[in-house]
Amino acid sequence: MVEIGDYMRLDQIEELVNLVINHIDPEIPHRPAQDRVKMNQLQNLLHSALIATGHVENSAIIRRRDVSLRASSAGFTLSTDQIQRFIDAFKDPSATREKGLYFNDRIYQCVRADKSSIYAKSDKIGIVLVRTATLIIIGTYNDNMFPSVCVEAVEKLASYFKEKDK
Repeated sequence: MVEIGDYMRLDQIEELVNLVINHIDPEIPHRPAQDRVKMNQLQNLLHSALIATGHVENSAIIRRRDVSLRASSAGFTLSTDQIQRFIDAFKDPSATREKGLYFNDRIYQCVRADKSSIYAKSDKIGIVLVRTATLIIIGTYNDNMFPSVCVEAVEKLASYFKEKDK
């Protein structure tokens, strides 16, 4: 099994997360002049912790409180409606499990849906959502990737945010 540590040391992830903590925390005053720098740091974190595994195609971090996209991998965009659907999917996991998850013009069948994680697939592609105190971490995979490695990478990054109470 591939570990994130194979691609990046935990202390490097911690350093990147600490650099962007103020940007994620809604209680700290907004600093527009620093937004681009902090967005790039979050994007670097997503790339280093998820995309670099070779088993996460796209990734994003959304903040639940204000339904906003905080960072995403290059070329990966989410509409406000899609972000809201992801947030709502955690409100009733049993309904999400039953109905599936709508994303990119298709219904993904839920493999797991509970209060903290949602794993869904459509044919050989899939999406992983993990909820923390204030965020949702998203990772997608394609048919040339191992879903289990995608799940592990997204869950580990989310665990780190959970330890920081973010």
